Amino acid sequence: MQYLIQDTWDSDPVNHNPIIIDFSPGLGGLKIDISGPFFNDPPGPDGPPSQPFPQLWNYEVVECFFLDSTTVNYLELEFCPHGQYLTLLLSGVGHAFVQQLPMVFNASIQGDRWTGEGLVPWAYFPPNVNKMNSYAIHGSGEKRTYEALYPIPKDQIVEGQKPNFHRLEYFKDFRLQSIMGEDWVQPPSSLWVGKP
Repeated sequence: MQYLIQDTWDSDPVNHNPIIIDFSPGLGGLKIDISGPFFNDPPGPDGPPSQPFPQLWNYEVVECFFLDSTTVNYLELEFCPHGQYLTLLLSGVGHAFVQQLPMVFNASIQGDRWTGEGLVPWAYFPPNVNKMNSYAIHGSGEKRTYEALYPIPKDQIVEGQKPNFHRLEYFKDFRLQSIMGEDWVQPPSSLWVGKP
């Protein structure tokens, strides 16, 4: 299942080739493949590749969010061209209760493009995922650029509004069964026990 990020967060077309995200079945989890332009702005984090890195959203990243809209439990994944990643489990808008869980992620840069491949364990996904959105961020200072798979429509932007990737009302319908097969049942996860 392939998605292309072709708009900024506020519904302008991007001015470069789009970031491409592919979801496919993986061994024990969801495989995520990313490819797209490498901006090299800002410089990469000083953490080792293939390891979690806090506040990765301050760098060049691609993000994927998976939401159970009935509970407002959601998984946020961030992937950096330099190889770092970040996982956040959230219960309620912006309320992360677990961060920096380990997973497999490898990235490589070839000239002005990069690719990444991650495997996200099923235990990280909230039960009953039914919505999704994905984002990309690059640039520094006034050139900081925020892109969204499902952006906020132009007619709903208010003056002075800033990008906010936790606007869950703009996420779109998504089912893991559309990738794994209609008979697939999501494995239970102890990470989400006790969350509403």
